[in-house]
Amino acid sequence: MTEKEFAEIINSTKGVVLSAIEKNLSGRFYYAIDDIVQETYIRAYNSIVKGKFRGDSSIETWLYRIARNESLRMGEKLGREEKKFQKSVQEFQQKERPDNSFPDEDIEELRQKINRLPSIYRDVMELLSKGYSEKEIAEKLDIKKGTVKSRIWRGREMLQKLYAEETI
Repeated sequence: MTEKEFAEIINSTKGVVLSAIEKNLSGRFYYAIDDIVQETYIRAYNSIVKGKFRGDSSIETWLYRIARNESLRMGEKLGREEKKFQKSVQEFQQKERPDNSFPDEDIEELRQKINRLPSIYRDVMELLSKGYSEKEIAEKLDIKKGTVKSRIWRGREMLQKLYAEETI
């Protein structure tokens, strides 16, 4: 199969593939659509090259099925990552506050302190406090995930200093 032939397959089937993904992927994971499309076509190409596409169905039907399976697989994977993140947040909260209670005054005080941070740290810390993952923050702010991690670390340091100043 030539590159041109495969490009023609992609152009003629992208609507079917996107439809399969949209129907089988939870809306909260739509940020992963590009990855699923790419994986769908990689799997299809490898199968065609190995002669695994027998032609029992149309190429559209076959690619729909691959895209569906990839969407379900990615949804499960992202769901596991989400649960893992939530668990780590809960563990962190339990370490910070063993009784796991957050009085409204404390939350308001934290918001006030976050608002005092420089904007590059404030934006990241606000999104983090709303429950966004590092990956989601990176996408929302159009910055690298490593940058998000360092800003979270520095933002926490600054918040600790603000709390320490208050107690002096």
